[in-house]
Amino acid sequence: MAPVLSIKALRKAYDDGFEALKSVSLDIEDGEILALLGPNGAGKTTLISTICGITRPTSGTVSVAGHDILTEFRAARRLVGLVPQEIALEPFEKVINSVRFSRGLFGLPRNDGKVEDILDRLSLGDKRDSQIRALSGGMKRRVLIAKALAHEPKVLFLDEPTAGVDVELRKDMWQIVEQLKADGVTTILTTHYIEEAEAIADRIAVINKGEILLVEEKDKLMARLGKKQLAVHLTTSLDAVPDALSEFDLSLGEAGQSLVYTYDTSAERTGITRRLAAVSAAGLSLRDLETKQSSLEDIFVSLVHEQEGAA
Repeated sequence: MAPVLSIKALRKAYDDGFEALKSVSLDIEDGEILALLGPNGAGKTTLISTICGITRPTSGTVSVAGHDILTEFRAARRLVGLVPQEIALEPFEKVINSVRFSRGLFGLPRNDGKVEDILDRLSLGDKRDSQIRALSGGMKRRVLIAKALAHEPKVLFLDEPTAGVDVELRKDMWQIVEQLKADGVTTILTTHYIEEAEAIADRIAVINKGEILLVEEKDKLMARLGKKQLAVHLTTSLDAVPDALSEFDLSLGEAGQSLVYTYDTSAERTGITRRLAAVSAAGLSLRDLETKQSSLEDIFVSLVHEQEGAA
């Protein structure tokens, strides 16, 4: 099956020579949730703006369901919905009129049944006649999503959709994204909240300095790059790892009160039993054992640091 969104060698350079995007290539499958992760200035918003026709690329191609964003702009843009970071809404407009207007912008006929359905799915039904200025920040973000869905797009971009939203509303947003997936909408999500990507994404793409560093299924990425740590907490503090344990790849934990071993959970043997026996043989008394799995945040930070270190 052809990808719903295909990006090939996309480049965006400015007159001063700065390259915001450096030959970005990425295929996004129909109906998936892709989390696009990257630090500030990585190129996330530039990439979205280019796909949505807000910024013109220097070179490369982008197609949405087979429609080129330059040569078939109207057809391609009709298939894309965008929820921007900034809440830019007419404060005195009613919620339902704001959503109706967005539908009309794409030349679609008035369909109050469709608009009402969108509002209901976003828990905005009881706010349909409220002025936008009377809504909370979380509700205004829901209005932005409703406006982006009003013309029934196949692809939805959510650019930092939960910025400034409390934890409860953030989880509500996750449910909305899952519901959109069930409805067949492809969602590309940029976020600073790593746990957001870990909770809802099918695939992860990491971008930094205008380059895609990695694109992989979330679960496979966690299994491939995720590490686990065993912390052996001791009854006494150490100044250094004892010479008798030098061959076991142990590091000293905080305040010298533990020995830490990092291992690959997919390896045939972890070596934990040998190390625990060696610690005991070295005359050290164990107070407790603790294991910790690497998170997606650990993996993300590691990838970005590797690129910056190689630069």
